[in-house]
Amino acid sequence: MNREIRARKVRLINEKGEQVGVVPLDRAQRAAQERGLDLVEVAPNAKPPVCRMLDYGKYMYEKSRRDRQARQAQKKASIKEIQLRPKIADHDFMVKVKRAKRFIEEGSKVRVRLRFRGREITHQGIARDLMDRMVEELEDVAFVDNRPSMEGYDMIMILAPGTEE
Repeated sequence: MNREIRARKVRLINEKGEQVGVVPLDRAQRAAQERGLDLVEVAPNAKPPVCRMLDYGKYMYEKSRRDRQARQAQKKASIKEIQLRPKIADHDFMVKVKRAKRFIEEGSKVRVRLRFRGREITHQGIARDLMDRMVEELEDVAFVDNRPSMEGYDMIMILAPGTEE
């Protein structure tokens, strides 16, 4: 910007966004200075380089504001976790289903972790039935992103918001 530009001639764009034409660099810098603006090189690889007259501080402020708004608009996909046990009571299971449903409606994925202790691991059929029951209870708001699989003493399944297509 300003005195750091090295080209002899530049394609000048005024503060309104209108193209002035190809002018010598010193004339472009003088025009920007008369208007109290900065001369900023916006396309250095063009032949000749494109320079724009603008208030650099205001430009950077608006750019940071746009970037911040874009970051806020992005939804970070979070994964919430629900932990179950093979011997869970029906009421407790329904409480876990309600919590999972709330997480899914908020847009989060839900990891369902069914934890085994000791010899319970020999009854994986019970665990699969519980996982299937969880899927049935949530089928109107979620679909299975990762099928149930064993990881050590845990059976893990991931549910994602929406319906599978």
